[in-house]
Amino acid sequence: MKGKIGLEEHFAIEETLGDSERYFPKDVWPKFSARIKDLMEIRLEEMDNGGMDMMILSLNSPAIQTIHDPVRAVEVAKKANDVMAEAIAKNDKRFKGFAALPMQDIDAAIKEMHRAVKDLGCVGVLVNGYSQIGDQESYKYLDDPIYEPFWAEVEKLDTPFYLHPRDMMPGNASIVEGHPWLFGAAWTFGVETATHTLRLLCSGLFDRHPNLKFILGHLGETLPFCIWRTDARMARERRGAPAKRPLYEYMSENFWFTTSGQFRTPALWNTMMEFSSSKILFATDFPFEEVSVACEWFDQCSISDTDKYLIGRKNSIDLFKLTDL
Repeated sequence: MKGKIGLEEHFAIEETLGDSERYFPKDVWPKFSARIKDLMEIRLEEMDNGGMDMMILSLNSPAIQTIHDPVRAVEVAKKANDVMAEAIAKNDKRFKGFAALPMQDIDAAIKEMHRAVKDLGCVGVLVNGYSQIGDQESYKYLDDPIYEPFWAEVEKLDTPFYLHPRDMMPGNASIVEGHPWLFGAAWTFGVETATHTLRLLCSGLFDRHPNLKFILGHLGETLPFCIWRTDARMARERRGAPAKRPLYEYMSENFWFTTSGQFRTPALWNTMMEFSSSKILFATDFPFEEVSVACEWFDQCSISDTDKYLIGRKNSIDLFKLTDL
């Protein structure tokens, strides 16, 4: 399929580059680091070869969320957004962007979100899970009451919010201690992000802010497959959960899911059957995944041409209001 739009397409600046290095062997790192820092030639060649019209760029993980000093977090977030905006300005028909936000300082995060969306032209915001605040051992998940003003402003601004994975805090990761092969995208990213999302779903966030537009990568971090069971058990054992409705209903109304890093047709079928093709968006997870692999899988997967058009292009145009395409 020609004309695909991909989101969750990562870049890094020097201040965040080291956050990705841990996931790569030394002999692979030089090539990878060159690709993730590139904001023009390498990406355009990959896109052209894969039939992609556009990448919606986002900063790598965990990046801003691991900078526990709020002042420094604000500085690096602004720099990352400025670097991205400069690249987009050079080729705005091929690139758009998600803003990085310093969630260590709520007022600063709101201010930077407005600047990024209104002044820099970002089409959404992306946050890499929980944020460390004050010191490396202190952190907040996004269902914490301190973030209520932020969510109110996201809804008011009507900008899509992408919750991207990061690894668990060491104190929460004892279940995989001694099994380093399970960290990152192999397993712990999904477990951490699905659990974070469930916290948000159960918190009453989507009752208070029913117009939020929430995006999950990797075909929903397993939640489309297992949300029925969570709802079924909670219907019997509420245990004080603030959410007023079944979690599935919030996901059906407020959530979109991307194909990033999850190039498996039966998994796509499941997500389509649960939430319809109108709530799925094409993504590659470049450069952590290969654009060629993502595009070849999607172009050949056994879904209708109508569904391919929706997932590959139309849904992103509608969600991000890409009126210039």
